[in-house]
Amino acid sequence: MIRYTLVCDQAHEFESWFPDSAAYDAQVGRGLVTCPTCGSHKVGKTIMAPAVVARREAKPAQRPAPAQPEAPAQVALLSEKERQMRDMLRALKRHVVEHAENVGERFPEEARRMHAGDIEERAIYGKATADEARALIEEGIDVMPLPVLPDERN
Repeated sequence: MIRYTLVCDQAHEFESWFPDSAAYDAQVGRGLVTCPTCGSHKVGKTIMAPAVVARREAKPAQRPAPAQPEAPAQVALLSEKERQMRDMLRALKRHVVEHAENVGERFPEEARRMHAGDIEERAIYGKATADEARALIEEGIDVMPLPVLPDERN
């Protein structure tokens, strides 16, 4: 496996794994490699230094422990349908952020107050733990998690 550091035409850097350089060339040639931040198909490899491990002779009593292999990450190449779905999720999140009030950590409390009729209903978003969200749903309060998009994790 080869790990390449890639960059799109918008200067977003990201990494991806390929079985070999021919697989990279084939996937890029078919437009299957896209920037996770902006979705651009115009990607290329960045200049990379090879990973070289210096070998030292260790004394028999000081042999280094065997290196633990890096756990492989789950990755996927998105088809056009999945890219469209990601764009729709991005648009949904943008709409919520632009048209709702961010109440932060007060989200569960504010949602309950609106549901009870103590305050006027309005569009809000904020933070809630999985247990808090589950409790709101069990109470009949219509909530949903906002998607975390790939470009928000970088």
